[in-house]
Amino acid sequence: MEVKVGLIQMTCSDNPAENLDKIIAAVRDLAGRGAQIISSSELPLSTYFCQTKDDSKFDLAEAIPGKTTDTLSRVALELNVVILMSLFEKADDGKFYNTVAVIDADGKYLGKYRKMHIPDDPENGYDESYYFAKGDEGYKVFDTKYAKIAPMICYDQWFPEGARLAAAAGAQILFYPTAIGWPEKDRAELNVAEHEAWQIMQRSHAIANNVFVCPINRVGVEDALKFWGTTFVCDPYGRVIAKADSESETNLLATCDLSVTDEMRKDWPFLKQYEV
Repeated sequence: MEVKVGLIQMTCSDNPAENLDKIIAAVRDLAGRGAQIISSSELPLSTYFCQTKDDSKFDLAEAIPGKTTDTLSRVALELNVVILMSLFEKADDGKFYNTVAVIDADGKYLGKYRKMHIPDDPENGYDESYYFAKGDEGYKVFDTKYAKIAPMICYDQWFPEGARLAAAAGAQILFYPTAIGWPEKDRAELNVAEHEAWQIMQRSHAIANNVFVCPINRVGVEDALKFWGTTFVCDPYGRVIAKADSESETNLLATCDLSVTDEMRKDWPFLKQYEV
């Protein structure tokens, strides 16, 4: 069975309505090219505000489900696509989360995943612990019209347990909406090493868990960070089957042949050694 995924690599402004319009246009473009499951990058409705402490940024948070998911539900239904959307969530208990909402191809809101690993690194521009509580609902697998998928978010991708738990629970494709880049400092050699390590880490999740992996990053310079893009899709053998560059806005399309997972799990049955 083949599933086409679409990944939105874009620059982001300080205008949420403008960013949402841009995302919807990208969804329409990718759906028109055959995409069935489409994901945004991390927190694309604004610039990456976690580089500084600014209480006014809490005004960007919204309920999930809510206004944005309602809008995207209509788009998903119209285009018959699954949409993963990263949002700044204000929960009913007053806490704030870094969250991905999942909408099925019939427009139904399926649920959400809240980021479990929250970076606390203000020196390098990732002061997320100021804004977000740790996710409290565990890892999630969603049985969509086209595939069983698991969203996680950015810093989660450096920790192996999420990928393993999601795969063991049946996920076929992992999505990692991301906002990661280089500090605007003179450290060229380290930049190359970090960029390569990031890609190797995602590919290792694919191999170790017999799944497709899709990291979706933004591009552009925002304050002290230059986001490195490189949105890509890799198969269960870690082979990169589609990849964007580090500079360009790109609506990336890739075909995931899920029979590769089935075949690999016969030859390399890693998950048989693991029980949830």
